[in-house]
Amino acid sequence: MKSSEQPTLFGLLRHGQTRWNSLKKIQGQMDSPLTARGRSQIDQWGTTLGQWHWDRIVASDLGRVVETVEILNKKLHLPITYDTRLREQSWGRWEGLTLPHIHENFSQDLALRVAKGWGFSAPGGESRDAVRQRVQGILTEISSNFPGEKILIICHQGVIKALIYHLMNRAFLPEEDPLLQVNGFHLVALESGVFSINKLNIPRSFRS
Repeated sequence: MKSSEQPTLFGLLRHGQTRWNSLKKIQGQMDSPLTARGRSQIDQWGTTLGQWHWDRIVASDLGRVVETVEILNKKLHLPITYDTRLREQSWGRWEGLTLPHIHENFSQDLALRVAKGWGFSAPGGESRDAVRQRVQGILTEISSNFPGEKILIICHQGVIKALIYHLMNRAFLPEEDPLLQVNGFHLVALESGVFSINKLNIPRSFRS
């Protein structure tokens, strides 16, 4: 068993491209299957991620993530746990709509909501700060249960951004420069209850 005095290392990866991603549809906690491109992306990640020698996978239970994990684990062969707390931010009544439709039909409402930064939520949806709280909660719990391990977290871009933007003291406002690449891989450590960023935007082509 690994020591509780060692930091727990989390690798954060978004699911592969989905059909709705390609159509610019908001998925939130709804779902659509991976595209051929998405499956190929994840197959490549399986080779890259093997360099870190992970202990286990903890993942969102939404279908696009389950499909992603199944592809990855053909190469990684790790124990898997699915958890609802790693689901994407709920976009409420805007789930299933395209981004162009939202901009065209709800532009004023969208601008007011986006201006709230961490308080942003879609109608009937969940705030970014609520996402941050639940992801920090589950990672803290995982670290307590598996101290010092290397844990691969497969989830969603909104979940990853909520954690990392908080650690980088971002206001989550539109005038801020982009920080994360959509298909990047990120390493975050948790030691003595304190999160820290190890490395951001590791590419699929990375070789140690």
